[in-house]
Parts: sequence; C-alpha cells; structure tokens
Amino acid sequence: MTKLAQLRTMTTVVADTGDLDAISKLKPTDATTNPSLLLKAASLAEFRESIIQLQTGSLPIDDRIDQFAVAVGSEINRLIPGVISTEVDARLSFDTDATIAKAEKLIELYDKANISADRVLIKVAATWEGIRAAEALEQRGIHCNATLIFSFEQACACADAGVFLISPFVGRITDWYTAHTDLVVADPLQDPGVQSVTRIYNHFKTHQYDTVVMGASFRNTGQVEALAGCDRLTISPTLLSELAADDGTLPRQLQDTGTHLPRPERLRHNAFLFANSQDAMACDKLSDGIRRFVADQEQLEALLAG
Repeated sequence: MTKLAQLRTMTTVVADTGDLDAISKLKPTDATTNPSLLLKAASLAEFRESIIQLQTGSLPIDDRIDQFAVAVGSEINRLIPGVISTEVDARLSFDTDATIAKAEKLIELYDKANISADRVLIKVAATWEGIRAAEALEQRGIHCNATLIFSFEQACACADAGVFLISPFVGRITDWYTAHTDLVVADPLQDPGVQSVTRIYNHFKTHQYDTVVMGASFRNTGQVEALAGCDRLTISPTLLSELAADDGTLPRQLQDTGTHLPRPERLRHNAFLFANSQDAMACDKLSDGIRRFVADQEQLEALLAG
C-alpha cells in the first residue's frame, strides 16, 4: 500500500484545492476552498464560462463572489462523497451578525444548486466573533469549519462552542518559528505545528469533545505523516501525489487512548483574549492570515468586476 492508501485507513483525507482534475484523480473524501484557492480556480478552463457570465452580468460584486464560490464548491461537491468547505468573506472576521448572514446566504445558494446543507461546511475565522457566529450557526443546523487556528485557546473556544470542525494551520505555525527563532526542524515530531495539532487532538479526545480536528497548511509530507491518525487532514494535490507515489510504511501517530477526564471550565472571553495576546505567533499569524485572505478576495472581486 502507498502511504496515501495507508493514511486513508486511519484519517479522512481532504483535498485542499479547487482543481477539479486533481480531485478526480486523487479521490479525497472531502475538499476545502478559501479565497486564495478560489482565485487560482478562476484561472482554470473549467470555470471560464462562469467567470465570463459573472463579469458580464449586473449583479452586485458581493453576489458575484458568493455565486462563484458556490459554483466552484458545487462542482467539487459532485466529485466527492463528503463535504465541501466554503469560506465567509474574511473582512467579516470581527462581525458576528454579518458572518451569520453571509453563511446563511451561502447555504441558500448551495440549496439552489441542489447541494444540501449537510454536504457543506461554512468556514469562519476563529476570532472570538467568528467562534460566536459558528456557535449560533451550529445551533441552526449549519455546520462550520473554524479556520486560521494558531493557538490552543482558539481550539478550546471552538470546542466549547460546539463547532463541528477546526483547522489548525501546521505549516504557518512552523513558518513563524523558523522565521523568528533559530529553530531547525530535524524531526517532524518536533515540528511546532505538528506539536500544536497533537496537543489539541489529545485534549479533545481526553475530554471527549465532538469537534473534529483537521490539520491544514502542510509544507511537506513529513508533517502529514507525523499526524497520521488525526481525524482529518486537508492536503494539497502536490503532497497527496507524493504520498500516493511512496510505498514506505506509515505508522499511526495519533489515536484516542481511551483515557477520559471531565471537561474543563468553558473558556471566557477575557481569558481567550489574554492568552492569545501572550502568544506572539498566534497574534501575528491570525492577523496575517486574515490580511492574505482579504487581499485574495479583493483580487477575485477585481476579476469578477471585469
């Protein structure tokens, strides 16, 4: 068995792409998109007709963006057995009510495309306001993917809120440490991004939270292999192909040990803010992640404006 085949026996494999050809070839269970991936998808031949129709239409730009996101998501959804994650505009990351409204609009658009709500995850930035929006959406039957997770406290707040799934960003965590410290990662198990996801996974299993842990933002297959056994892993087509071409042995690294403890007290707003303020990496990368998604969103808007 290839390493990809072995990984599928212990982890749900998710494709981090809007490339339909790659998804058809690699056959992931789920798929995720974000503004950066939508911008890349806009250059693909499969979506050229959609782009032209939106460019020449009379819809407001917000509607064009939403319709394109759902058009890409719908095509992907038809190729996979699981769920597609579609992201809320990152400029709404600190507005709970606007995030809820945007999420409900996206679900309505998916419904018009004959994609039911249970086949969609709405991605929201794991700010305090985003987590509150996700909590309200979950209560309304709309499942969420809390993204841009860089701190343990973000993950805990999401679990407290009953968020369906979280996406801790492995590679971006490691990027920060290699850029700001003298860290050299010689062993993937010592990788700070890998260690962050491992800590979150173990905490969730020990305290029996239902929230799914999905490692994201991988820089190499070593990081992926070090998290084999995690609930889900969202992986780029390049790394999925590398795993599919490797016949080596892939040992399981993460699993529920069966040791369970009572849940800790729910994390409060002030404790959440203070803990994140003390984590320079989390502060930097969350802000940077939002800025990057906003920049790509604005580029996509410019493209769809014609």
